[in-house]
Amino acid sequence: MTLNKEDYTEPCCPLDMTREHKESIPSERVIKKLDSYLNKNDYASAERHIVYWIGEAETLGDMRGKLTLLNEYIGLCRKLGKEAEAMKSIEEVLPLAKTLGFDGTVTMGTTLVNAATAYKAFGKAEKAMPLYEKAATIYEKRLAENDAKLGALYNNTALTACDLGDFERAEELFTKALGIMAKVENGELEMAITYCNLADLIAAEYGVEEGEERIDEYLEKAQELLDTKTLPHNGYYAFVCEKCAPTLGYYGYFASERELKERARKIYERT
Repeated sequence: MTLNKEDYTEPCCPLDMTREHKESIPSERVIKKLDSYLNKNDYASAERHIVYWIGEAETLGDMRGKLTLLNEYIGLCRKLGKEAEAMKSIEEVLPLAKTLGFDGTVTMGTTLVNAATAYKAFGKAEKAMPLYEKAATIYEKRLAENDAKLGALYNNTALTACDLGDFERAEELFTKALGIMAKVENGELEMAITYCNLADLIAAEYGVEEGEERIDEYLEKAQELLDTKTLPHNGYYAFVCEKCAPTLGYYGYFASERELKERARKIYERT
């Protein structure tokens, strides 16, 4: 986000949490609109929307609103491949969460996860791992054992462990993630992603030829989960189909790859 002159020449620093502000951004409505753009795969509109409202939160001195939107923006930058913007937002969001008094809370845990996931996506696994570990300390204390956020954390931490060559730890974390998501409503989607990740793990650790049997087993489980009839075919389902399709295609499941891409296309057209 680019600051205008008036944003940094006000008598009160916008990060002074002691000053009162009479207005707040309509965070719930802003997020709902953002989701509507993402469900249509309209990332350009999503970015314009969220950058505008981050600016509004800054102008109003609504730092809690800004924290919420920065977390969303980091995820969007990751999807768009905008590394510079993601790194700048991380530099803002972590100290902001601390200044707002969120240390040790689930909000801080979520902020750490968002930052770590962006670091991992842009090839900075060594920076991501400490943040995931801090988040785990919070989540394991604050969340129920079957909370979806905890399952997603284990999955993402496992991916980072893979990048760092710690395959044993990665497999352990993937297994923990599967155990949690099996108890969550519509957890089949996250489980399908995890099974695709496990296939990649086996290929990285043992090679495709030696690990072929286990790779096939994991990919067949992923396909079965994505075919679960009770799953809502919404924007997130389309996203997961798109995410799993290339993995299936890479290992020779070309028909499955085409089918998943077609499912995603139809959902985006409908929405």
